[in-house]
Amino acid sequence: MQRVTMRFAISVAAVLLCVAPVGAQTPQQEPGAPAAATRTAKLTLEQRHTIRELVRELKVGQAADDHKVATGDAVPAKVSPQPIPTLIGQKVPSIRSHHFYVTQKQIVIVDPQEKKVVEVIE
Repeated sequence: MQRVTMRFAISVAAVLLCVAPVGAQTPQQEPGAPAAATRTAKLTLEQRHTIRELVRELKVGQAADDHKVATGDAVPAKVSPQPIPTLIGQKVPSIRSHHFYVTQKQIVIVDPQEKKVVEVIE
């Protein structure tokens, strides 16, 4: 009986040792620190290609501000993003509620609430 109790106690201790470090591995974000990751639309290569081709076919006008932007950047003040066209929204539903604008070398997908760039298609 003592042997069984000892084995049980060792088993419980082993399980507790395996589970205990899990909480310690979760990183804590400092108050007031910027978010670790920037939200993106997470487009596949095929979706990027589809958007590029449809924007080219729709002959969308280019934005006045032509400087390079990156994911997470704020939308430049001179730019007025427009809603995603219905055809693009049908082909790529994940960006249907977003806006976009076109520069000379980029198609920029924008989160309309945050006014931030979520995806850049070269």
